[in-house]
Amino acid sequence: MNSGDAMARIELEKPVREALTRALSSYLKDELDVEVGGMDAILLLDFVAERLGPHFYNQGLYDAQALLRAKLEVVSEALYELEKPAKL
Repeated sequence: MNSGDAMARIELEKPVREALTRALSSYLKDELDVEVGGMDAILLLDFVAERLGPHFYNQGLYDAQALLRAKLEVVSEALYELEKPAKL
């Protein structure tokens, strides 16, 4: 982040939050045989979002920047091709 700006807390819509909580609970049960539900699952989701979310968010920004740079290069080349010879 620039100049100490804090990333805003990730706010998920209620249906998305509930689906992610269920998915997390299901994964833990199926893969690790650990039962986590209700408020514990919500707290775990919040922890993952707060601690890991910024890393995924930043990677998404880096990927978007790289894509934008590539697209701008194409546009720049197309504009260059439009140049007309100029005689003095």
